[in-house]
Amino acid sequence: MSGSRCQTLYPFTGERHRQGLRFDAGEVLTVLQVPDGGWWEGQKEDGLRGWFPASYVQLLEKPGMVPPQPAEENQTSLLPPGWQSYLSPQGRRYYVNTTTNETTWERPNGSPRTPSSPGPQRNFQPTAGTVQLPSYSNMNGYHSSGTPVHQSEPVHMSLRKSTGDFQNPGSPSQGKKQSKESTITINCVTFPHPDTMPEQQLLKPTEWSYCDYFWADKKDPQGNGTVAGFEILLQKQLKGKQMQKEMSEFIRERIKIEEEYAKNLAKLSQNSLAAQEEGSLGEAWAQVKKSLADEAEVHLKFSSKLHSEVEKPLMNFRENFKKDMKKCDHHIADLRKQLASRYASVEKARKALTERQKDLEMKTQQLEIKLSNKTEEDIKKARRKSTQAGDDLMRCVDLYNQAQSKWFEEMVTTTLELERLEVERVEMIRQHLCQYTQLRHETDMFNQSTVEPVDQLLRKVDPAKDRELWVKEHKTGDIRPVDMEI
Repeated sequence: MSGSRCQTLYPFTGERHRQGLRFDAGEVLTVLQVPDGGWWEGQKEDGLRGWFPASYVQLLEKPGMVPPQPAEENQTSLLPPGWQSYLSPQGRRYYVNTTTNETTWERPNGSPRTPSSPGPQRNFQPTAGTVQLPSYSNMNGYHSSGTPVHQSEPVHMSLRKSTGDFQNPGSPSQGKKQSKESTITINCVTFPHPDTMPEQQLLKPTEWSYCDYFWADKKDPQGNGTVAGFEILLQKQLKGKQMQKEMSEFIRERIKIEEEYAKNLAKLSQNSLAAQEEGSLGEAWAQVKKSLADEAEVHLKFSSKLHSEVEKPLMNFRENFKKDMKKCDHHIADLRKQLASRYASVEKARKALTERQKDLEMKTQQLEIKLSNKTEEDIKKARRKSTQAGDDLMRCVDLYNQAQSKWFEEMVTTTLELERLEVERVEMIRQHLCQYTQLRHETDMFNQSTVEPVDQLLRKVDPAKDRELWVKEHKTGDIRPVDMEI
């Protein structure tokens, strides 16, 4: 299918998708990749590329996706009132009663049959759509929406087959059961059956992306239940948030040590011990004390920069990261609740349909033995209730499919966002740790500059020179005393 062209059915913003392809309804796209996950990669005519939901587009080249059109009838053989002729995508003609919505392969010759008529009717689908509908989707010869059974709108997933195969009203025998269901439902999420569907391609086959590996649930370590895949992914991100908090605390302790060290150095530089030392050694000793004051200033600046350039950005990012995680958690949790609610509605509607089908089948059997006119009225009433139950089930299934499609779309978007946030978190920590080491190097360099004058003065210490200078300054005379003579 790669290289095919498709037409968009609905607008798609792609705002929550980093690689989403934005388009309006009615645009023509070129399909580049068609993995089984429900997302395709395409390219617009202006060259822009990106991903979009497959259910938002309709293939142009694939015959099975083109809605059937009314076929031209021979003018010499007009159809009875209310009937129209159509051609299926395979080229076979079928007929639709626009009044009763009855569909049949055979050309009608008489008056249109009413929905309550007990005669046999055909259960058929004239198109090869992408979704295989259950046998009860075409009850009494028409679709639950009142239109011929063909697929002209996107359907996100195949419906899970009912636990029992239903018999069409008035049909002589029950339809054949499918050998296997095409889907299975686990914790209200519908998955393709592994025995009936080939392995799905990854959404991002070139990398180990979160959006491909966290759809199913997993047993928790205690074995008390299951944990959603998204929860496992979220726990990893929350551990990263905790690690970032501990890194910030580590830097904070480093700052305290630097500040305390600088305070002690400044205090020591003011100590008066050995302040009376003179000469070149005295100058070197004075410089030692001054260098402590300079080093104290260097460490104070180092601690200040650690706070403003490392600790504070780490804490600010952590707070924003925490808000993003909480928002993602609540959003996906709400979608899962909606999905569970829709699934419960589907099961309730499926049960109701089963009961109505059984009731209709019982009353149909009663009619066959011609019990009374009241029984025939009961059949009409049961048929209406059965059709209504089928309509209710299809509406519930459609709402469930919409909820699961929304959950699927948001799961992909959110997991990709978690990937972005994790990369941003790791890269941010790496940059600020590099800033820490850079500041440390600068501190060492400044500390070295405070020690260099001490080294220079120590190299100039010369006791003989000091003695000469001191003697010249303090001498009282160079004539030595002699013995007194009488």
